[in-house]
Amino acid sequence: MPRKALLQNWVNQLFAKDFPAGSLQLETASADASFRRYFRLVLPDGTSRIVMDAPPDKEDCQPFLAVARTFREAGVHVPEVLAHDLEQGFLLLSDLGRVTYLQALGDRRAASGLYGDANRALVAIQLASRAGVLPTYDHNLLARELALFPDWYLARHLGFRLDERQTRTLQSVFAALLDNNLRQPQVHVHRDYHSRNLMVVGDAPRSFPANPGILDFQDAVYGPLTYDLVSLYRDAYIDWPEDLELDFVIRYWEAARHAGLPVYDDFQAFYRDYEWMGAQRQLKVLGIFARLWHRDGKDDYLKDMPRVMHYLRRTCQRYRELAPLAKLLDALDAQPGEVAYTF
Repeated sequence: MPRKALLQNWVNQLFAKDFPAGSLQLETASADASFRRYFRLVLPDGTSRIVMDAPPDKEDCQPFLAVARTFREAGVHVPEVLAHDLEQGFLLLSDLGRVTYLQALGDRRAASGLYGDANRALVAIQLASRAGVLPTYDHNLLARELALFPDWYLARHLGFRLDERQTRTLQSVFAALLDNNLRQPQVHVHRDYHSRNLMVVGDAPRSFPANPGILDFQDAVYGPLTYDLVSLYRDAYIDWPEDLELDFVIRYWEAARHAGLPVYDDFQAFYRDYEWMGAQRQLKVLGIFARLWHRDGKDDYLKDMPRVMHYLRRTCQRYRELAPLAKLLDALDAQPGEVAYTF
């Protein structure tokens, strides 16, 4: 039986006492970069739920349940798990609405308030951090992510073959990035804390702030403090003038210091870590977007590659240790230099 039919049968059984099966219709809510799919169930009483379909041979629902509990205990707004069938890979969740941050930020006047809420939620998650609760974002995992760049972006997407000198250059830069990333203070890391996974929520349980509703957290880890921050403000799907980005980041930094998180008192040092963490993420994202197209046939992400590359070039042009990577990127596609803030 097709999975959509299995899912419909499961939903019908859940609500059999309250609503006739024919009145329960699933509509596509979203699909992410994995094998998970999400459907919205609008009930006859006017309320709605989200149904997650996570094929158990490809996805494990246990991390979602564990991280949902951890983040909920931190006091942030995540979906409530109302029912689950782990054997089939089905979850019934509360519905955090239809409006993502990405949609709401189309009105740029909304940015200050929405990002202020996102900063507060991020600080709350980080304050609740404890080693041993989430998997560690260790050297091996960070390095595997970096390897996506030469394997999928350079070789598969561009057809670019590194010579021995370029391979040594890339390995040297990767080593410098990893050294920086692993020296940063460690906290709980959502790992995809950006505008497509943050929701504008009108109503919330009394014990939780409304915004943001937080989605897609099942891959959370214990790792570098700046990772989620750079995911948020060097977002693959929306960008800001750098002076405005600096303002957003400074507001987080001030809130984090006030809350007692282990951030540098010197903003310049903090911003360097933020940018170097960003370089790791941008290299990974370019590889992932290439893999989504060439392996999975998903081309929606190709249009966002130039934005991600722009972030990466800007950082590599700014720091002497990353300049060799900037030259390698120029060999891919010659690009004139640009004026940027220096630190």
